[in-house]
Amino acid sequence: MSKLVTIFGGSGFVGRYIARRLAKEGWRIRVAVRNPEQAGFVRPYGVVGQVEPVFCNIRDDASVAAVTKGADAVINCVGVLDEVGKNTFEAVQTEGAGRIARIAAGMGITQMVHVSAIGADAASNSEYARTKAAGEAAVLAHQPDAVILRPSIVFGPEDQFFNRFAGMSRFGPVLPVIGASTKFQPVFVDDVAAAAVNGLQSGASGVYELGGPDVHSFRALMQQMLQVVRRRRLIVNTPFGIARIMASVFGVVQTLTLGIVRAPVTKDQVINLGYDNVVSVDAKTLADLNVKPTAMEAILPDYLWRFRPSGQYDAIKESAKNLRT
Repeated sequence: MSKLVTIFGGSGFVGRYIARRLAKEGWRIRVAVRNPEQAGFVRPYGVVGQVEPVFCNIRDDASVAAVTKGADAVINCVGVLDEVGKNTFEAVQTEGAGRIARIAAGMGITQMVHVSAIGADAASNSEYARTKAAGEAAVLAHQPDAVILRPSIVFGPEDQFFNRFAGMSRFGPVLPVIGASTKFQPVFVDDVAAAAVNGLQSGASGVYELGGPDVHSFRALMQQMLQVVRRRRLIVNTPFGIARIMASVFGVVQTLTLGIVRAPVTKDQVINLGYDNVVSVDAKTLADLNVKPTAMEAILPDYLWRFRPSGQYDAIKESAKNLRT
């Protein structure tokens, strides 16, 4: 009988790509999510009954145990970029990760992949980075042979990075950014998925930092994005002092509206934007998991075309200009 894996957050941005790859490898998959009725799109990744969305709340022991029972391996892709209600950084990224590892270990499961992030640091000023580091420690306390993946900014069709700024570029001549000189090493989402699958199936262990083939500043990334969407915009850097004030105001508005109005940027995100997000010189990388990183140039046009002035017809219009009359 084929092996069974429970993927926590398996319908999310990274999780769905891991689920698709594991389905092709013949695994049976439980996609553990808060809203399984919204995760039905994962079922066609495999044959009938191979991939099943199931309900899980990673803040609850019984819920995690129910979806872990009988599994041969677990993968945790759950994380939050900002806190909403009970889904705090501590509850999700530290306690949730530790809970999955502890319960899996108690059931005799020794194979675990945990998706963390570059920048995880117990001494960081950022709560996001601190709880990511604490989550890694909690996982290793119960799963010492776990594979921990630390990706840089992840890009792909469903990303919240290039899609977000490409959307912003449609309005006005200015594109504001925070930390224009901060360096990133964007990694393709399917490369992260390949790393997770290879790590799980090869018996690897340890911490791996995942980045693409190139390192760029935030400003350079935005320039590349603007070239893809064929728009000319002035990229304006917002000083960190002003950004912190803006984030504080946005936070108050979000609190007063009970979360109805979402803050476009938080104080914690401003802190993180002050640190480079690149693979360390001495880190184990994609290459150690037998994955060749994919260049952004090969992927961005495939999903950012919809932000061009004429969308899918933009290329046709450019071609028409070259026709001889």
